[in-house]
Amino acid sequence: MNYSVEQLAAAAGIRVDTVRYYQAQGLLPPPKRAGRRAVYADAHLKLLKRIRELQRDGLPLAVIKKMVADGKGKRGKSALERALAEQRGEQQLTRADLASASGVSEELIAAVESAGLVEPVTVGGKARYGDVDVELARAALRVLREGFPLAELLGIALGHAEHVKNLTERAADLFDRYVRRDKHGNEKPEEEVVESFKRLMPAITTLVAHHFQRTLIAVALARLEERGETRALEVALDAAESGRLEVAWR
Repeated sequence: MNYSVEQLAAAAGIRVDTVRYYQAQGLLPPPKRAGRRAVYADAHLKLLKRIRELQRDGLPLAVIKKMVADGKGKRGKSALERALAEQRGEQQLTRADLASASGVSEELIAAVESAGLVEPVTVGGKARYGDVDVELARAALRVLREGFPLAELLGIALGHAEHVKNLTERAADLFDRYVRRDKHGNEKPEEEVVESFKRLMPAITTLVAHHFQRTLIAVALARLEERGETRALEVALDAAESGRLEVAWR
């Protein structure tokens, strides 16, 4: 069966601009052309439904895109998919729920989403969030209350997000090459891969968090020393020596 973009969106239960967004992001192949008309097929509809199913499981679009590209978006849910969804957590809160639980306004949450810093799961055309989003929003609010200008903080966050995205793409490629496959390039048993993933997630998260903390402390200490702020430097050095970053993993 052939569909126009409007018919395809209606059949998938989503908006036309969502179809076009998925296409622009490389999740959905382009339609065929019949004269000046764009024509979609049943394969497009099937793929759209699969994308939505994976989103409901809590997988971010970057992961879904890789699965679709690898041809894994067409089959039943794998153990690795389930592990990814488990790490993401349940996504049952509305934006109003998130605002109420975190103390951050809905308008600010919407602005952060528009900047691409938060990627909620879409269920029934509406954004849904989880406990991790509440924790992140509360942390962001604590930072803002210290006096950081929102516009400048968003600028830093955008640069950080882009950098992290590039690094995680490279890390995912390494995972595919060296964890999911043996030295001969053969894919390892799925359960073995899942167990490796579960061990790696907290370990890598801890490494990244500690590296960021130590780098931030080093920069702060260097600035204090440059400015000759002796007393502040002594206090900062003492705090740096005694402080330990704790990374909670659920």
